[in-house]
Amino acid sequence: MNKRKRNLLAFFIFLGVILLSNLLKFDLGIKIGENFYIFAKDMILILPPAFVLIGLFDVWISRERVEKSLGDKSGFTKYIYAILLAATTVGGTFVAFPLANSLYHKGAGYDTIITYVTSASLFMIPMSLMEASILGIPFTLLRLGSSVPLIILSANLLKYHLNKHDYVLPKVE
Repeated sequence: MNKRKRNLLAFFIFLGVILLSNLLKFDLGIKIGENFYIFAKDMILILPPAFVLIGLFDVWISRERVEKSLGDKSGFTKYIYAILLAATTVGGTFVAFPLANSLYHKGAGYDTIITYVTSASLFMIPMSLMEASILGIPFTLLRLGSSVPLIILSANLLKYHLNKHDYVLPKVE
């Protein structure tokens, strides 16, 4: 049985368990089904427009532009660009990983990609605004300000390690 058939089988078994849970009034299974429905609905609303935008990015932004702004020779500004791009990415890491893949294939360095993906979960503008309104602006600025050097440091350590071992991301089929 190939991978696609196994995945389909697992999905239909999952749906069967949820259906059976609803028939038998099994609370845990019902709650899992409700959570799955909410998650699936959110993904159907977020992912198609995000993938269209990623496709447009892939077509409209040249490799030379990405290499110049986010490549290994672009200096410190690549981190600023990566953080700003991550802050405006809607959909969190669900969108960040496909966009990071596109950035990689257009010549962005490992440290830039790691900075972008990490920042996508830390610097979302709506989340930061909500956090500032609840916990206060000083707390939000402290969190964001202390995160930046740690992100850049860890991205450079990971880049060093990956380059030391001649790591290349695998091709997606």
